Amino acid sequence: MPEIRVALAGVGNCASALVQGVEYYSRTGDDTGLAHPVLGGYRVQDIKFVAAFDVNKQKVGLDLGEAIYSPPNNTVRLFKNLKLGVKVQRGPTLDGLGKYPRRIIGESEEAPVDVVEALKESKADVLINYVPVGSTKAAQAYARAAMEAGIGFINAMPVFIASDPAWAAEFEKRGLPVAGDDIMSQIGATVVHKTLVKLMADRGVKVDETYQLNVGGDMDFMNMLEEERLKDKRESKTSAVRAMTSYPVPTRIGPSDYIPFLENQKICYVWAKGRYFAGTPVTIELKLSVTDAPDSGGSMVDAIRAVKIALDRKVAGALVSASAYTFKHPPVQMPYEEAEKRLLDFAEGRVPR
Repeated sequence: MPEIRVALAGVGNCASALVQGVEYYSRTGDDTGLAHPVLGGYRVQDIKFVAAFDVNKQKVGLDLGEAIYSPPNNTVRLFKNLKLGVKVQRGPTLDGLGKYPRRIIGESEEAPVDVVEALKESKADVLINYVPVGSTKAAQAYARAAMEAGIGFINAMPVFIASDPAWAAEFEKRGLPVAGDDIMSQIGATVVHKTLVKLMADRGVKVDETYQLNVGGDMDFMNMLEEERLKDKRESKTSAVRAMTSYPVPTRIGPSDYIPFLENQKICYVWAKGRYFAGTPVTIELKLSVTDAPDSGGSMVDAIRAVKIALDRKVAGALVSASAYTFKHPPVQMPYEEAEKRLLDFAEGRVPR
Protein backbone atom coordinates (compact mmCIF):
# COMPACT_ATOMS: atom_id res chain seq x y z
CA MET A 1 0.00 0.00 0.00
CA PRO A 2 1.45 3.43 -0.92
CA GLU A 3 2.37 5.80 1.91
CA ILE A 4 0.45 8.96 2.70
CA ARG A 5 2.89 11.88 2.68
CA VAL A 6 1.79 14.58 5.15
CA ALA A 7 2.99 18.15 5.74
CA LEU A 8 2.17 20.13 8.90
CA ALA A 9 1.50 23.87 9.16
CA GLY A 10 2.09 24.49 12.87
CA VAL A 11 3.98 22.20 15.24
CA GLY A 12 1.96 22.63 18.42
CA ASN A 13 0.38 20.12 20.77
CA CYS A 14 -2.00 18.65 18.19
CA ALA A 15 0.82 18.08 15.74
CA SER A 16 2.90 16.56 18.54
CA ALA A 17 0.19 14.09 19.51
CA LEU A 18 -0.45 13.16 15.87
CA VAL A 19 3.24 12.54 15.13
CA GLN A 20 3.71 10.52 18.32
CA GLY A 21 0.52 8.56 17.72
CA VAL A 22 1.51 7.54 14.20
CA GLU A 23 4.90 6.46 15.57
CA TYR A 24 3.18 4.47 18.32
CA TYR A 25 0.97 2.54 15.90
CA SER A 26 3.87 2.00 13.52
CA ARG A 27 6.05 0.53 16.28
CA THR A 28 3.46 -1.54 18.10
CA GLY A 29 0.94 -2.61 15.49
CA ASP A 30 -1.66 -2.13 18.23
CA ASP A 31 -5.08 -0.87 17.11
CA THR A 32 -6.28 0.32 20.53
CA GLY A 33 -7.94 3.73 20.30
CA LEU A 34 -8.62 3.62 16.57
CA ALA A 35 -12.22 3.77 15.38
CA HIS A 36 -11.10 2.51 11.96
CA PRO A 37 -7.81 0.58 11.96
CA VAL A 38 -8.18 0.29 8.18
CA LEU A 39 -9.97 2.91 6.08
CA GLY A 40 -10.19 2.53 2.33
CA GLY A 41 -7.29 0.09 2.47
CA TYR A 42 -5.03 2.53 4.38
CA ARG A 43 -3.70 1.98 7.91
CA VAL A 44 -2.42 4.66 10.26
CA GLN A 45 1.03 3.15 9.78
CA ASP A 46 0.93 4.33 6.13
CA ILE A 47 1.15 7.98 7.22
CA LYS A 48 4.59 9.56 6.78
CA PHE A 49 5.50 13.12 7.75
CA VAL A 50 7.56 14.84 5.07
CA ALA A 51 7.44 18.60 5.85
CA ALA A 52 6.63 20.96 8.71
CA PHE A 53 6.37 24.74 9.18
CA ASP A 54 6.35 26.93 12.28
CA VAL A 55 7.36 30.43 13.46
CA ASN A 56 8.68 29.62 16.97
CA LYS A 57 12.44 30.07 17.16
CA GLN A 58 12.63 27.09 19.54
CA LYS A 59 11.20 24.85 16.81
CA VAL A 60 12.39 26.23 13.47
CA GLY A 61 15.48 24.35 12.27
CA LEU A 62 14.95 21.34 14.54
CA ASP A 63 14.08 17.84 13.44
CA LEU A 64 10.30 17.44 13.65
CA GLY A 65 10.79 14.63 16.17
CA GLU A 66 12.56 17.09 18.49
CA ALA A 67 10.42 20.16 17.76
CA ILE A 68 7.22 18.45 18.91
CA TYR A 69 8.63 18.48 22.46
CA SER A 70 9.80 22.10 22.41
CA PRO A 71 8.10 24.71 24.64
CA PRO A 72 5.39 25.76 24.93
CA ASN A 73 4.13 22.28 23.88
CA ASN A 74 2.93 20.43 26.97
CA THR A 75 0.95 17.40 25.84
CA VAL A 76 1.80 13.80 26.73
CA ARG A 77 5.22 12.51 25.75
CA LEU A 78 5.23 8.91 24.53
CA PHE A 79 8.88 8.70 23.47
CA LYS A 80 12.10 10.10 24.89
CA ASN A 81 13.57 10.88 21.49
CA LEU A 82 12.33 10.82 17.94
CA LYS A 83 14.35 11.43 14.79
CA LEU A 84 12.21 11.73 11.70
CA GLY A 85 14.65 13.33 9.26
CA VAL A 86 12.27 16.24 8.61
CA LYS A 87 13.45 19.77 9.43
CA VAL A 88 10.90 22.30 10.68
CA GLN A 89 10.98 25.21 8.24
CA ARG A 90 10.16 28.85 8.88
CA GLY A 91 6.59 29.54 7.80
CA PRO A 92 4.88 32.92 7.37
CA THR A 93 3.64 34.52 10.60
CA LEU A 94 0.90 36.85 9.32
CA ASP A 95 -1.73 36.78 12.11
CA GLY A 96 -0.50 33.49 13.56
CA LEU A 97 0.78 34.91 16.85
CA GLY A 98 -1.81 36.42 19.18
CA LYS A 99 -0.95 39.08 21.73
CA TYR A 100 -0.82 36.67 24.69
CA PRO A 101 1.28 33.88 23.08
CA ARG A 102 3.70 36.57 21.83
CA ARG A 103 4.66 37.18 25.45
CA ILE A 104 6.23 33.72 25.77
CA ILE A 105 6.95 32.61 22.19
CA GLY A 106 10.01 34.03 20.49
CA GLU A 107 9.46 34.54 16.78
CA SER A 108 12.15 33.06 14.55
CA GLU A 109 14.40 35.64 12.88
CA GLU A 110 14.82 33.43 9.81
CA ALA A 111 13.11 34.52 6.62
CA PRO A 112 9.99 32.49 5.75
CA VAL A 113 10.54 29.83 3.14
CA ASP A 114 8.57 29.52 -0.08
CA VAL A 115 5.92 27.17 1.26
CA VAL A 116 4.71 26.13 -2.20
CA GLU A 117 8.18 25.10 -3.31
CA ALA A 118 8.84 23.34 0.00
CA LEU A 119 5.64 21.34 -0.41
CA LYS A 120 6.54 20.39 -3.95
CA GLU A 121 10.05 19.33 -2.92
CA SER A 122 8.66 17.17 -0.12
CA LYS A 123 6.24 15.45 -2.53
CA ALA A 124 3.52 15.83 0.10
CA ASP A 125 0.05 14.48 -0.63
CA VAL A 126 -1.74 16.62 1.93
CA LEU A 127 -1.11 19.67 4.11
CA ILE A 128 -2.72 19.89 7.57
CA ASN A 129 -3.43 23.37 8.90
CA TYR A 130 -2.71 23.55 12.64
CA VAL A 131 -2.15 27.31 13.01
CA PRO A 132 -3.68 28.89 16.17
CA VAL A 133 -7.31 29.89 16.62
CA GLY A 134 -8.02 33.26 15.03
CA SER A 135 -5.21 33.00 12.48
CA THR A 136 -7.43 33.68 9.48
CA LYS A 137 -4.76 35.12 7.18
CA ALA A 138 -2.27 32.37 8.02
CA ALA A 139 -4.84 29.61 7.49
CA GLN A 140 -5.86 31.06 4.14
CA ALA A 141 -2.22 31.43 3.10
CA TYR A 142 -1.57 27.74 3.76
CA ALA A 143 -4.78 26.78 1.96
CA ARG A 144 -3.61 28.78 -1.05
CA ALA A 145 -0.16 27.17 -0.83
CA ALA A 146 -1.72 23.70 -0.89
CA MET A 147 -3.65 24.61 -4.03
CA GLU A 148 -0.55 26.07 -5.70
CA ALA A 149 1.41 22.94 -4.81
CA GLY A 150 -1.35 20.70 -6.18
CA ILE A 151 -2.06 18.77 -2.97
CA GLY A 152 -5.01 18.08 -0.65
CA PHE A 153 -5.75 20.32 2.32
CA ILE A 154 -7.10 19.55 5.81
CA ASN A 155 -8.20 22.51 7.90
CA ALA A 156 -8.03 21.52 11.55
CA MET A 157 -8.73 25.04 12.79
CA PRO A 158 -11.89 27.20 13.05
CA VAL A 159 -11.31 29.32 9.97
CA PHE A 160 -13.97 28.50 7.42
CA ILE A 161 -12.42 27.05 4.26
CA ALA A 162 -13.92 23.65 3.44
CA SER A 163 -17.30 24.98 4.62
CA ASP A 164 -16.93 28.20 2.62
CA PRO A 165 -18.51 27.67 -0.83
CA ALA A 166 -16.01 29.98 -2.53
CA TRP A 167 -12.96 28.17 -1.15
CA ALA A 168 -14.52 24.76 -1.78
CA ALA A 169 -15.26 25.76 -5.38
CA GLU A 170 -11.66 26.87 -5.87
CA PHE A 171 -10.32 23.51 -4.66
CA GLU A 172 -12.79 21.73 -6.92
CA LYS A 173 -11.75 23.86 -9.89
CA ARG A 174 -8.14 22.81 -9.29
CA GLY A 175 -9.10 19.13 -8.97
CA LEU A 176 -8.06 18.91 -5.30
CA PRO A 177 -9.88 17.68 -2.16
CA VAL A 178 -10.35 19.72 1.01
CA ALA A 179 -11.67 18.59 4.42
CA GLY A 180 -12.64 20.70 7.45
CA ASP A 181 -13.29 22.86 9.35
CA ASP A 182 -12.17 22.72 13.02
CA ILE A 183 -11.22 19.18 14.07
CA MET A 184 -13.71 17.39 16.32
CA SER A 185 -12.06 15.18 18.94
CA GLN A 186 -12.72 11.48 19.30
CA ILE A 187 -14.49 11.87 22.63
CA GLY A 188 -14.29 15.61 23.10
CA ALA A 189 -16.62 18.35 24.28
CA THR A 190 -18.39 18.93 20.97
CA VAL A 191 -19.14 15.33 20.04
CA VAL A 192 -20.34 14.57 23.59
CA HIS A 193 -22.52 17.70 23.62
CA LYS A 194 -23.92 16.89 20.16
CA THR A 195 -24.71 13.33 21.22
CA LEU A 196 -26.42 14.46 24.43
CA VAL A 197 -28.66 17.00 22.70
CA LYS A 198 -29.48 14.53 19.90
CA LEU A 199 -30.37 11.87 22.47
CA MET A 200 -32.72 14.23 24.26
CA ALA A 201 -34.40 15.29 21.00
CA ASP A 202 -34.68 11.71 19.72
CA ARG A 203 -36.32 10.63 22.98
CA GLY A 204 -39.00 13.30 22.68
CA VAL A 205 -37.49 15.75 25.17
CA LYS A 206 -37.95 19.40 24.24
CA VAL A 207 -34.52 20.97 24.76
CA ASP A 208 -34.99 24.45 26.22
CA GLU A 209 -31.44 25.65 26.93
CA THR A 210 -27.89 24.33 26.89
CA TYR A 211 -24.36 25.53 27.49
CA GLN A 212 -20.80 24.24 27.36
CA LEU A 213 -17.81 25.77 29.15
CA ASN A 214 -14.21 24.62 28.75
CA VAL A 215 -10.98 25.32 30.62
CA GLY A 216 -7.41 24.24 29.91
CA GLY A 217 -3.78 25.22 30.31
CA ASP A 218 -2.16 25.03 26.88
CA MET A 219 -1.41 27.63 24.20
CA ASP A 220 -4.83 27.14 22.64
CA PHE A 221 -6.53 28.37 25.81
CA MET A 222 -4.03 31.18 26.32
CA ASN A 223 -4.61 32.29 22.73
CA MET A 224 -8.38 32.24 23.27
CA LEU A 225 -8.11 34.79 26.08
CA GLU A 226 -8.15 37.26 23.19
CA GLU A 227 -11.88 37.44 22.53
CA GLU A 228 -11.39 38.93 19.05
CA ARG A 229 -9.87 35.62 17.88
CA LEU A 230 -12.87 33.57 19.06
CA LYS A 231 -15.64 34.50 16.62
CA ASP A 232 -15.21 31.53 14.27
CA LYS A 233 -14.46 29.13 17.14
CA ARG A 234 -17.73 29.95 18.89
CA GLU A 235 -19.67 29.66 15.63
CA SER A 236 -18.03 26.33 14.79
CA LYS A 237 -18.83 24.65 18.12
CA THR A 238 -22.29 26.20 18.47
CA SER A 239 -23.46 25.27 14.97
CA ALA A 240 -22.45 21.65 15.55
CA VAL A 241 -24.72 21.37 18.59
CA ARG A 242 -27.60 23.43 17.21
CA ALA A 243 -27.78 21.17 14.15
CA MET A 244 -28.97 18.30 16.38
CA THR A 245 -32.48 19.76 16.83
CA SER A 246 -35.08 20.81 14.28
CA TYR A 247 -35.91 23.93 16.32
CA PRO A 248 -33.78 26.77 17.74
CA VAL A 249 -32.32 26.25 21.20
CA PRO A 250 -30.69 29.04 23.25
CA THR A 251 -27.06 27.88 23.33
CA ARG A 252 -23.82 29.27 24.74
CA ILE A 253 -20.52 27.53 24.03
CA GLY A 254 -16.95 28.58 24.47
CA PRO A 255 -13.82 28.60 26.63
CA SER A 256 -14.15 30.26 29.99
CA ASP A 257 -10.57 30.50 31.23
CA TYR A 258 -6.90 29.61 30.87
CA ILE A 259 -5.52 27.68 33.86
CA PRO A 260 -1.77 27.14 33.31
CA PHE A 261 -1.28 24.19 35.66
CA LEU A 262 -3.83 22.11 33.72
CA GLU A 263 -1.33 22.06 30.83
CA ASN A 264 -2.86 19.98 27.98
CA GLN A 265 -5.71 18.70 30.15
CA LYS A 266 -9.07 20.05 29.04
CA ILE A 267 -12.06 20.08 31.37
CA CYS A 268 -15.51 20.55 29.87
CA TYR A 269 -18.81 21.25 31.59
CA VAL A 270 -22.05 20.62 29.69
CA TRP A 271 -25.49 21.56 30.97
CA ALA A 272 -28.83 20.99 29.26
CA LYS A 273 -32.38 21.69 30.38
CA GLY A 274 -35.52 20.29 28.78
CA ARG A 275 -39.05 18.97 29.25
CA TYR A 276 -40.34 15.44 28.75
CA PHE A 277 -43.78 13.78 29.25
CA ALA A 278 -46.49 16.25 30.30
CA GLY A 279 -43.95 19.07 30.39
CA THR A 280 -42.00 17.58 33.32
CA PRO A 281 -38.62 19.33 33.63
CA VAL A 282 -35.23 17.58 33.41
CA THR A 283 -31.69 18.85 33.71
CA ILE A 284 -28.48 17.05 32.76
CA GLU A 285 -25.05 18.11 33.99
CA LEU A 286 -21.88 16.48 32.66
CA LYS A 287 -18.17 16.90 33.29
CA LEU A 288 -15.58 15.59 30.81
CA SER A 289 -11.82 15.59 31.39
CA VAL A 290 -9.43 14.67 28.56
CA THR A 291 -5.86 15.17 27.39
CA ASP A 292 -6.78 17.43 24.53
CA ALA A 293 -4.20 16.92 21.78
CA PRO A 294 -4.32 13.10 21.49
CA ASP A 295 -8.11 13.36 21.51
CA SER A 296 -7.97 15.14 18.16
CA GLY A 297 -5.42 12.68 16.74
CA GLY A 298 -7.94 9.85 16.56
CA SER A 299 -10.13 11.96 14.27
CA MET A 300 -7.26 13.39 12.23
CA VAL A 301 -5.95 9.99 11.12
CA ASP A 302 -9.38 9.34 9.58
CA ALA A 303 -9.38 12.73 7.84
CA ILE A 304 -5.88 12.15 6.44
CA ARG A 305 -6.84 8.80 4.97
CA ALA A 306 -10.09 10.17 3.54
CA VAL A 307 -8.23 12.92 1.70
CA LYS A 308 -5.74 10.40 0.31
CA ILE A 309 -8.62 8.21 -0.90
CA ALA A 310 -10.07 11.29 -2.63
CA LEU A 311 -6.72 12.03 -4.27
CA ASP A 312 -6.46 8.43 -5.47
CA ARG A 313 -9.94 8.64 -7.02
CA LYS A 314 -9.52 12.21 -8.30
CA VAL A 315 -12.40 13.44 -6.14
CA ALA A 316 -12.19 17.23 -5.88
CA GLY A 317 -13.75 19.89 -3.67
CA ALA A 318 -15.13 19.64 -0.15
CA LEU A 319 -15.37 16.08 1.20
CA VAL A 320 -18.85 16.02 2.72
CA SER A 321 -18.69 12.68 4.55
CA ALA A 322 -15.19 12.99 6.02
CA SER A 323 -15.82 16.58 7.06
CA ALA A 324 -19.13 15.78 8.76
CA TYR A 325 -17.55 12.90 10.69
CA THR A 326 -14.32 14.53 11.80
CA PHE A 327 -14.98 18.29 11.98
CA LYS A 328 -17.18 20.67 13.99
CA HIS A 329 -18.07 23.01 11.10
CA PRO A 330 -18.33 20.87 7.96
CA PRO A 331 -20.05 21.91 4.73
CA VAL A 332 -23.02 19.73 5.79
CA GLN A 333 -23.82 18.96 9.45
CA MET A 334 -24.94 15.40 10.24
CA PRO A 335 -25.66 13.35 13.36
CA TYR A 336 -22.62 11.34 14.37
CA GLU A 337 -23.91 7.91 13.30
CA GLU A 338 -25.05 9.18 9.89
CA ALA A 339 -21.70 10.90 9.29
CA GLU A 340 -19.77 7.73 10.13
CA LYS A 341 -21.92 5.65 7.77
CA ARG A 342 -21.33 8.16 4.98
CA LEU A 343 -17.58 8.13 5.63
CA LEU A 344 -17.42 4.34 5.46
CA ASP A 345 -19.56 4.36 2.32
CA PHE A 346 -17.15 6.86 0.77
CA ALA A 347 -14.11 4.81 1.78
CA GLU A 348 -15.61 1.77 0.08
CA GLY A 349 -16.65 3.71 -3.02
CA ARG A 350 -20.40 3.53 -2.41
CA VAL A 351 -20.91 7.32 -2.35
CA PRO A 352 -18.91 9.88 -4.38
CA ARG A 353 -17.73 12.09 -1.49
